[in-house]
Amino acid sequence: MSSTYATDGAGAVNTEIPPGKPMSLEQQILDKGSQMLQSLSPIRQMSQHACTFALYSHDMSRQIETHHFITRLNQDFLQAAVYDTDDSNGRLIGVEYIVSDTIFETLPPEEQKLWHSHAYEIKSGLWVHPRMPDMIVMPELKNLAKTYGKFWCTWQTDRGDKLPLGPPSLMMSPQAAEDGVVKPELVKKRDDKYNFSRDDLMKSRIEIPESEWINPTADYWRQHNKCFEVDVESTDMKKLCAFP
Repeated sequence: MSSTYATDGAGAVNTEIPPGKPMSLEQQILDKGSQMLQSLSPIRQMSQHACTFALYSHDMSRQIETHHFITRLNQDFLQAAVYDTDDSNGRLIGVEYIVSDTIFETLPPEEQKLWHSHAYEIKSGLWVHPRMPDMIVMPELKNLAKTYGKFWCTWQTDRGDKLPLGPPSLMMSPQAAEDGVVKPELVKKRDDKYNFSRDDLMKSRIEIPESEWINPTADYWRQHNKCFEVDVESTDMKKLCAFP
């Protein structure tokens, strides 16, 4: 079976989107009508775009640039749809939940192992808000520096997957040493795109208070040199009644 791929303006095949036919005019009209008539309330609550980097828990040599479109549900909880780019053809590659240190401390230790800290990511200038001056977002950066995140990647586009394949992967945040150091070429590519200087960002963020304590159960790999990986296995169905 052959697949049809959309092309860019120059006529070259664009393999950066899923296989499929180009959208018909009828479909485009339907979509525009839906945008005008439906509330789309959860999406309209997204108030931040953050760009940072993430590492696969089971293979931290694989590092990706991520774009988080964030909704704050309250002062202690945020949720983010994660894309591989902020371009109009960006692919939804996962979801991240972000909680304050207050909520994180209430989680069972087994649950805490799945989360990562954000302090280094913020202080080191890796987490940025594109097109927003640091001075404007500084209050939010100070809040985020004390948070923890749980990020599941559902579409591994970095390995060339044209579709979301297999089980989700747990992602980790960048850290200052060991396998958590982000590759310089990734940072340079991102900074060049948005006209950032990581060195300048680090200097401007010196005033962000250090977290009094980062729970060592988060960033579990650093203390234990162990990772978490999801596997899929078949199991018997639970039934409400006897199956005919």
